Amino acid sequence: MQAITVRDRDAGVGGLTLTDLPYPHAAENDVIVRVHAAGFTPGELDWPATWTDRAGRDRTPSVPGHEVSGVVVGLGYGTTGLTVGQRVFGLTDWARDGSLAEYTAVEARNLAPLAADIDHTVAAALPISGLTAWQALFDHAHLTTGQTVLIHGAAGGVGTIAIQLAREVGAHVIGTGRADDRDLALSLGARAFVDLDADDLRDVGEVDVVLDVIGGEILRRSTELVRPGGTLVTIAMPPTVQPKGGRAIFFVVEPDRVRLADLADRVRAGRLKPIVSAVRPLSEAASAFVRQRRTPGKTIIRVTQEQGMPHPTTEG
Repeated sequence: MQAITVRDRDAGVGGLTLTDLPYPHAAENDVIVRVHAAGFTPGELDWPATWTDRAGRDRTPSVPGHEVSGVVVGLGYGTTGLTVGQRVFGLTDWARDGSLAEYTAVEARNLAPLAADIDHTVAAALPISGLTAWQALFDHAHLTTGQTVLIHGAAGGVGTIAIQLAREVGAHVIGTGRADDRDLALSLGARAFVDLDADDLRDVGEVDVVLDVIGGEILRRSTELVRPGGTLVTIAMPPTVQPKGGRAIFFVVEPDRVRLADLADRVRAGRLKPIVSAVRPLSEAASAFVRQRRTPGKTIIRVTQEQGMPHPTTEG
């Protein structure tokens, strides 16, 4: 099979190449997925798990990408709950080969069924961004109706979904980003927008919840905006300062089959729209990692067309 691989930690994006790899092995409770579409995070080449397995052993050449949508073509020993031929989407393990490949092995529990009327490119934009937004706003910050939430990176993959989820529960949403992000953030449900290049963040005033995806100075300055009893949630870096009378939390998104299914139901009902800015073929995945120009939402890699693809049906 073909896959995007990386071997040299120091080479960065330039080390990504399209390579022939063996068909993956399905371990116990795994499924093999014929990948139709895949999502990636540009910064994942800096993650330790990209280079080593859970025991700290070198695992290169590594296949990046951790969001997958496709069809089950093989079952590992003991796997239940999914069947060969079923459309699925979800998260691949951080410390195993990922989704930028024609086939990938995934724990069955990290995948959710995918309805036939959701395109794979849309589904591949949901797992990391959707679960991160939900877990940040509701599992960690406990956002409720009437509260005010400040969402940094409002036009990004996480931010665009977070705005829609927060709006749906009746929160007052303030988005941030660059000037070009304003119209998208407001169209998705933000009531106000802060241009981080031109506006003073302090003018926002106190908020109940901050969702940070930027880190650094923005994270530090945002700490001062959290009102007593409020929460700052960040996925960028562990906070070094706690809000006065509030709390700051750093977390890494976790797989959640039930929540994935709920997010997919919202998409089908028209209550949630993942923003896919571009769809590119697997052969262009390496160049898609290069941050030449900021685009809204996510770039998705189309690996396989929906029909006409022969595949194996079993895996021991």
